[in-house]
Amino acid sequence: MAFPRWTEEHGVFRESVRRFTEEEIRPHAEKWQAEGSFPNALFRRAGELGLLGIRFDPKWGGAGLDYWYTVILVEELVRGRDIGCVVGLLVQCEMATAVIHDHGSDALRNEWLAPAIRGERIAALGVSEPGGGSDVASLQTTARLDGDDYVIDGSKIFISNGARADFVTLAVRTGGPGVEGVSLVVCPTDAKGFQVSRRLQKVDLHSSDTAELFFDGVRIPRRNLIGEEGRGFRYIMGAFQGERLVLSVMMNALCDDVLAETLGYMTERKAFGRPIASMQAWRHRMADWITRLEASRALTYSAAEQLASGDREGDLTVSMSKLYGAELIRGLILDCAQAFGGYGFMEENYVARCSRGVQNWGIGAGTSEVMREIIAKHRMPAGPG
Repeated sequence: MAFPRWTEEHGVFRESVRRFTEEEIRPHAEKWQAEGSFPNALFRRAGELGLLGIRFDPKWGGAGLDYWYTVILVEELVRGRDIGCVVGLLVQCEMATAVIHDHGSDALRNEWLAPAIRGERIAALGVSEPGGGSDVASLQTTARLDGDDYVIDGSKIFISNGARADFVTLAVRTGGPGVEGVSLVVCPTDAKGFQVSRRLQKVDLHSSDTAELFFDGVRIPRRNLIGEEGRGFRYIMGAFQGERLVLSVMMNALCDDVLAETLGYMTERKAFGRPIASMQAWRHRMADWITRLEASRALTYSAAEQLASGDREGDLTVSMSKLYGAELIRGLILDCAQAFGGYGFMEENYVARCSRGVQNWGIGAGTSEVMREIIAKHRMPAGPG
């Protein structure tokens, strides 16, 4: 493989993130998952270390680096074994803030992006709506102009960081139906009429707060519009590429960790007088997963290289990467849990806990069905009708 071309600088950054993960996340992972949250102070600590604005302009406190550093960040954070915590941090540094960095005014960047990079203000991304799912073009939350303000009415669901956020990068309808009527705004959560309706109880990722949000006549200044009115759908679709890369790297890193844990156990667990690692059925099954994981990692690294270089094929490759990773993780983790026998069903077992909610990886940032449609549009001629 010609990439990644890791440099000494990459290595220094990796060691920095690894220390943060080993000192600040992994010792607390089980406690945070049991409590259903991780402390807000972790955002500030990550900000102090420069982890929340890796790809952003130094003018706003970022590091001005490329997607390869994002890959390293994600790979190392996953080692903390608290994916919910990782999701919260990555929403902050990638998913909710990239559009402000790329399309927001300098005033918005100064007021919202810069403190988010420092970890002083917590961000959420508000796109999904009840009944809407991946159909962003049909969103119903409205923002109507009233003088110099937008007045927002509607609701959002499945919003990570939603219960703790200081602001929401919010998709709203400012115009007519379809994609041309969608815009993005920054909505402070202390605005009158904003409400966290409920914190959702998930099957997994318990330390990540996921909420349903209501907006009842929420008034925000017109200057909180991100970019141009009516271009929000395009901004969201562009930001999805970074989010899909992040999720692809997360899936690979989690599979790598689970596989290593399983292979170690297979050398110790005995059945019929010998380690199951010596049994051909299990050896061949694991060999298949080792191969598929390497294929998934190669596809993800290819996407990272294309996105870092500005290659337009990156949009297609990252969709392939996310689709392949979602299929990989669903099969690999369940097979690994099977290798633990009865312990693969015990809460105390890390691999068993990872098997909860594996279907979710095929939902976030566009479902696997959406990924297949993107791939088909790029590579298949449209049929009649």
